[in-house]
Amino acid sequence: MQHKNNFNFLRLFLAVLVLLSHSYELIDGNRNREILTRIFNTISLGELAVDSFFLISGYLILQSWERSPKLQVFLKKRILRIYPGFIVASLVSAYVVGPLGAATDYFADFELFQFFKSLVLLQPPNIPPVFPGQPYPFVNDSMWTISYEFRCYLMVALIGICGLLSWRIWLALSALTLVMALSPDSASPLANLSWVLVGEPVSLIHFLCFFFAGGCFYLFRHRIHYRFTWVLVLIPILLLSLFNTSTAQLLLPTIGAYILFWAAFAPAPILQRVGSYPDISYGVYLYGWPVQKLLLWYCPSLSPWLLFMLSCGISFVCGLLSWHFVEKPFLQLKTAPAQKHQEPTPTLLMSAEKIKAGR
Repeated sequence: MQHKNNFNFLRLFLAVLVLLSHSYELIDGNRNREILTRIFNTISLGELAVDSFFLISGYLILQSWERSPKLQVFLKKRILRIYPGFIVASLVSAYVVGPLGAATDYFADFELFQFFKSLVLLQPPNIPPVFPGQPYPFVNDSMWTISYEFRCYLMVALIGICGLLSWRIWLALSALTLVMALSPDSASPLANLSWVLVGEPVSLIHFLCFFFAGGCFYLFRHRIHYRFTWVLVLIPILLLSLFNTSTAQLLLPTIGAYILFWAAFAPAPILQRVGSYPDISYGVYLYGWPVQKLLLWYCPSLSPWLLFMLSCGISFVCGLLSWHFVEKPFLQLKTAPAQKHQEPTPTLLMSAEKIKAGR
């Protein structure tokens, strides 16, 4: 099915940006060589891509709830979209990539219960350290934001079943999370709650800010007019805001979101055609980190651009395999009406570039 929007293209493009961002930092842990960080010293391409994924997710997940406002149906769709690909990628990371990147008796230190716990909680595989001598001794740290994605889904379900899903309440929550994101200390009371519920409070508020902003663009979709001339004016304003962390936090989920959704709905038949191809963006994200770590483990002299090109090719193949043999079969377990609609891909989240205030 071909969709008259560019969401599939944008998700794949953003997943590639995450690979490009990691291609600089994973080599030696020097974040300052990363493209956007070197220019603005506030944000990386990976962080920008992740924030954009949450914007898209907020739009599409709210659309999904509106079309099927039933808790059981909603959760079934979300679980089928998130867990199968995540579980298989975790198994591959732990039982294939881990041993290939281990310098010690890997399985002697492997704790099955801890690994299973990380699967259930949508955490990166909890396994012994790998890739000794390299920065970030983690087998698949890109997965750390997936749990925040699922928390956003649960937030929509909670608001929906309580009958509070109105534009006024959603707008108020959007404003609240934006204010809290601008003042990270305001998230400290959340630290008293269970980690399973909130994770790291600063990271949760940051991601909720973008997720709620994306939902606002869905709720006001009939009133928002996307114009190319406005985009031309807003882009330089947004770029200038990236020199300051606070202004970037304020403008990325607002005018940055406007630019993103203009790109999503711009009449571009070539980009829309991507919607008729397999949606490999989730798989590209899930396998990008372990692919890049293995490439650097066996070919440590790779340049950032060569690492990027090689990892793109391999990750695309992994994403294609994940789609055909894991994700698509499980998505077919959805109810027939749900299959007629475009389902959002989890926000492919970055890994090593943790939200600075929260990591």
